[in-house]
Amino acid sequence: MEETLPDDDVQLAKKLVDTYLALANELGKVIVGQHEVVEEMLIAIFCNAHCLMVGVPGLAKTLLVSTLAQTLSLSFKRIQFTPDLMPADITGTDIIQEDDKTGRRFFEFQRGPIFANVILADEINRTPPKTQAALLEAMQERHVTIGDHTYDLDQPFFVLATQNPLEQEGTYPLPEAQLDRFMFMINVDYPGRDEEIEIMKRTTMKQQVSIEHILGGAEILSLQDLVRKVPVGDHVFDYAVNLVRATRPRDETAPDFIKEYLSWGAGPRACQNLILAAKARAILKGRVYATMNDIDSLARPVLRHRLGTNFNADSEGITVEDLLDRLTAHNQTKRPVTKAAG
Repeated sequence: MEETLPDDDVQLAKKLVDTYLALANELGKVIVGQHEVVEEMLIAIFCNAHCLMVGVPGLAKTLLVSTLAQTLSLSFKRIQFTPDLMPADITGTDIIQEDDKTGRRFFEFQRGPIFANVILADEINRTPPKTQAALLEAMQERHVTIGDHTYDLDQPFFVLATQNPLEQEGTYPLPEAQLDRFMFMINVDYPGRDEEIEIMKRTTMKQQVSIEHILGGAEILSLQDLVRKVPVGDHVFDYAVNLVRATRPRDETAPDFIKEYLSWGAGPRACQNLILAAKARAILKGRVYATMNDIDSLARPVLRHRLGTNFNADSEGITVEDLLDRLTAHNQTKRPVTKAAG
């Protein structure tokens, strides 16, 4: 028998759909097109996760995140990552202060920009690993440690990072451990022709756009809790784990092209993110259960930054995207026959 949500949660699920449509509508006042990007970014937020957006300059990545922050009644900070940025510039530091009455000196912690609900880490790969690592603890543990003290971050907390795939000179690729903390790597592509014309019209005319607040912190936390309650059938768990395990060249289930072209595959966090994101997508599509179709739709943003190509792939011009196309098609041939297949 298919597991179902209680009536109260079903009503909350309907509210989440309405909220998603309202958020997409507000973003659409500023952002032209990019519907898949918007959907994936909002799924990450409803899952209490972080995402990395990759695209060439001028595709409104920064504008998208800043506009999203306006629709949420949350604090927002933008950090421009540069080669001279230091960890303390992100987390904050202890400053020596002096008591006016006693003249006694003491340390007082001055909070850095990481102490906000929504963090835009702009061009995250332009800063050295030491500074990139300052985000790791915050992203995983939701707190930062300065000296002997640990400071909790306000909830909800999201890191939405951007990265330019073209300019590699003077950049520092993110370590695999940090990439793994992002639920999604979202590819931001060029707009269509009609969309580009609309962009030209909007940005070359004088206009004032009013963005309304749609969600507050308490509501977001409630919706995040709802997402985790969405039931998932055993066949969907099997389908997701089969997909992830097939990315590992040394796994017996990996197809030959994976063994030939990949040095390493995705870890268990990919399985967790696939299921969690599938739950959120299910609700946004008007369902209260996740399906294998949800797994297929989210496989690329979940997996593309967790796979490492080898020399064979690089020499033949075979990309991670090419391998993911083949892998998802391969996995679909092994789908179990079930009424709940989606």
